[in-house]
Amino acid sequence: MKRVVITGVGPVTPIGIGAKAFLEGQHQAKNGIRTIQNFDSSDLDVHIAGEVEIDISQWLERKEAKRLDRFVQFAMIGAALALEDAGLSEADVAGEHTGTSIGSGIGGLGTWEEQSKIRFERTAMRMSPFFIPMIISNLASGNVAMRYGLQGPSNTVVTACSTGAASIGDAFRTIMLGEADIMVTGGAEAVITPMGIGGFAVMKALSTRNDSPETASRPFNKSRDGFVAGEGAGILILEEYEYAKKRSARIYAEVIGFGTSADAYHITSPAPEGAGITRCVNAAVKMAKVDPAKIGYVNVHATSTPLGDQNEIFALQKVFGGADKVPPVSATKSMTGHMLGAAGAVEAIASVQAICSNALPPTRNYIDPDPEIIVDCIPNEAREAKVDYVLSTNFAFGGQNAALIFKRVE
Repeated sequence: MKRVVITGVGPVTPIGIGAKAFLEGQHQAKNGIRTIQNFDSSDLDVHIAGEVEIDISQWLERKEAKRLDRFVQFAMIGAALALEDAGLSEADVAGEHTGTSIGSGIGGLGTWEEQSKIRFERTAMRMSPFFIPMIISNLASGNVAMRYGLQGPSNTVVTACSTGAASIGDAFRTIMLGEADIMVTGGAEAVITPMGIGGFAVMKALSTRNDSPETASRPFNKSRDGFVAGEGAGILILEEYEYAKKRSARIYAEVIGFGTSADAYHITSPAPEGAGITRCVNAAVKMAKVDPAKIGYVNVHATSTPLGDQNEIFALQKVFGGADKVPPVSATKSMTGHMLGAAGAVEAIASVQAICSNALPPTRNYIDPDPEIIVDCIPNEAREAKVDYVLSTNFAFGGQNAALIFKRVE
């Protein structure tokens, strides 16, 4: 089996765009959540989200941008950033040796809403001819592949909130099996729309702390009241180790483990005591062939939902052999909000940056600890620490779980 390493990252997030800005945002415990600007949310119970502040015209020509849903725009920008970060030109990646695996949990929701309005207020024949190509989830992978001439294996993973991590796992396996030398992978999401926020709001899944957006996402707190929706993308460049070494690439980390599982329990609630999560993480540990005691940090899913946070820590206690043996953890969503299909990829970027920077990102807004959740969550401030193995976990509606393990490469 081939070894697989990460050589480039392209985060597009509410706390920073690009590798440097995103890393600084984490270390500063930056807040990316604000009152919604993208639309009028006055008729909803929820008025807050993690929006990405970006001038799309700096990255995409106006005509091209108009034909792409916002989630694809994010993916295109993330891919450009990741390739630049990896030191790869268009000529370097064009051809059959490079593939794509970029997912989205929901796809082009904003376009669907806009075109539905045209359909029902005017006529169907006034809809955009780009409607279907703009909404389908595989057009993130498709457009990135077309932009750079990537003719290798191309897939699209759709597993809701674990999409980003599962996409990386798919790319990892593709290279490991010798089917590609390079994979452009990750996730993208853009659901801060009336239907997106409205849909989650009526489920009572979102925080309603509208008067204090900056403290609304508060994992592991007794007062947590739901997640805050976010948007953006996380794109990574994975390469076969010898291929990367031959071109003297800078290596962030090696991907050594990937695990998935199904709760097979409920459409939204996690299985009791994190049973599915435990199986997922154990599968990643088994593939990585690593003693859990060597894992020095976990970037946890931790959405700020009452059941989710608690069950995840229960699962980690089982994996590591007790509450006192769980390594330090942190929740990136406390800063970015929950980026849904992009979350796993963005959090994978945070994980490998923790290895390279010798600093662990904090859990923002750790204000009133839940006494039933015993964990070192790196509260409120980044922590200097050298770790050689990092675990990143993500879980989804439908009970689809994914976990990744990364290793320092000296």
